[in-house]
Amino acid sequence: MNQTPSGLSRLGTMILDNLSTAVLLFDRDLRLRYINIAGENLLAVSAKTVLGEAAGNLVPCPTDAVEDRLRESLDTRQPFTEREVEVKRPDRQIIRVNCTVLPLHPFDEPYELLMEMQQIDRQLRIAREEYLISQHHATQALLRGLAHEIKNPLGGLRGAAQLLERELPNPGLREYTRIIIDEADRLQTLLNRMLGPNNLPHLSSLNIHHVIEHVRGLLSAEFPSGPEIVRDYDPSIPNFDADPDRLIQAILNIARNAAHAAGQHGQVRLRTRVMRQFTIGNVRHRLVLVIEIEDDGPGIPEELMDRIFFPMVSGRAGGTGLGLAIAQELVNQHQGLIECESRPGCTNFLVYLPLEPIHE
Repeated sequence: MNQTPSGLSRLGTMILDNLSTAVLLFDRDLRLRYINIAGENLLAVSAKTVLGEAAGNLVPCPTDAVEDRLRESLDTRQPFTEREVEVKRPDRQIIRVNCTVLPLHPFDEPYELLMEMQQIDRQLRIAREEYLISQHHATQALLRGLAHEIKNPLGGLRGAAQLLERELPNPGLREYTRIIIDEADRLQTLLNRMLGPNNLPHLSSLNIHHVIEHVRGLLSAEFPSGPEIVRDYDPSIPNFDADPDRLIQAILNIARNAAHAAGQHGQVRLRTRVMRQFTIGNVRHRLVLVIEIEDDGPGIPEELMDRIFFPMVSGRAGGTGLGLAIAQELVNQHQGLIECESRPGCTNFLVYLPLEPIHE
């Protein structure tokens, strides 16, 4: 919970911090005096760094008239609503919000103006997350059923080839049975990769930046000529319980795709942030870690966007189409979710992981 500000009761602050709508309070000079947790999440800022900021700096938009409208509302004591306002966040993402401004006079100073902002596509995002989770579970159930039906005859085929190999006196003929055995093993490996690990994660307390730095080292070794890897970490993120090997694999799968997309002369950005009172699917969490893997490559074709987490779907020649599906499964095992935003020149994968203990 944010520290109780002057003029607000502890109960009032608690109520505001548990709202899903962003609430900002300004003084007579249009300086920010309070922002709730939803506001921090929406604007991708920390209250500690933005308190005291001018409204025009905090909520920049193309009209350059934010402070004029707020000043007019303050002088006339008339509320107003602006719809579909574009706001550019510090992470360069542009969001659209509906904004309502309400003068608070007469009220205890220092609060003179209340601004309420609601992201237009918030409900769409929650619905999309629920869709992604349900589709992933349905895909995994289908794959497990198919794998069971394939593994049994595949095992019989391999066993028969081994018996036949022992009976064949001609080494040239045994070469054919060896091909059958090798291909059966290859299919078995492919099935196992598609399904991912079926045992529970081995949890231990970890620092997420140690995990990401390990991935960065692997990426630098695999792509020695580039792209450039830029780090943007939040050092305040606490340790949490997770399976380090599975998170390394999930993040590496995404980062490897980003490196391929960016190319030798491009850039991959690894960013970490914490969101408070954040919803994943239909579950609200007190603290959520966000890992962003962003590249400046050509972007993902629009026709693939709804299918990129399905097995065997790849936008890259020579790709297996398994990396993102496996990454999503590994993150789901931590009650998290991976989302993707893409446009020409910028693709950003966002890995959401709750920082609360996982119930095994």
